[in-house]
Amino acid sequence: MSAPFRFPRFFVTSPAPCPYLAGKTERKVFTELSGNTANELNDALGRIGFRRSQSVAYRPSCADCAACVSVRVCAAEFTPSNSQKRTIRRNGDLVATACKPWATEEQYALLRSYLVSRHPNGGMADMDEQDFADMVEQTPVDSYMIEYREPTTDGSKGRLVGCCLTDRQGDGLSMIYSFFDAAHPLREGLGTYIIADHVQRAARAGLPYVYLGYWIEGSARMAYKARFRPIERLGPDGWSRFEPAAPSGIAAMFELA
Repeated sequence: MSAPFRFPRFFVTSPAPCPYLAGKTERKVFTELSGNTANELNDALGRIGFRRSQSVAYRPSCADCAACVSVRVCAAEFTPSNSQKRTIRRNGDLVATACKPWATEEQYALLRSYLVSRHPNGGMADMDEQDFADMVEQTPVDSYMIEYREPTTDGSKGRLVGCCLTDRQGDGLSMIYSFFDAAHPLREGLGTYIIADHVQRAARAGLPYVYLGYWIEGSARMAYKARFRPIERLGPDGWSRFEPAAPSGIAAMFELA
């Protein structure tokens, strides 16, 4: 007889240079998501700080560093700041559609412009169309590509200005990867709006959390995550609310502008 649930096998990557902290090395523990229990396993691992990439769930497992902290927004209690309220009003006319996880040329073109603008030297800078299709389509769990388009007067599809690959988990939405038109002259704060929209979506669906991935205290690249309150972080004793120091400086503001 085969057991209804097979305990996953975990593996560890070789050490590699950390993309966030100079002079540090990173290491990840990971397992495969597959079969009829993929959603259940992804839910369980998400609650203990794992993230999904295609058919793999992973989390940091660095020998001498614990700077990467899993964070999630409490959706039902989210109260936007004055700045976030302005961003929501500014972009509230966008038409958001949850699409099947199927990559399109339009999405890829938007991703390319986003990477050139925001992460020209990042790990995804060389991603080609096949890499992008794999990222979107190779999913064994409940996933969506949420598109954000400008409205039109005739009901046709408007210009695509934002996307987010999103997993629906048992207790929330997990934002796998978002990208947007970072150079749009009239759409300031698109990244902030996409997160706020996910928080509102989760609240409407009765899902308590939106998972934002990892946060590093003091990292300007991740400071935007701490602006969504209330927020929880995962520690040795489980999830708990915390009050991150307010981000300051232009660098901290740049990531989601």
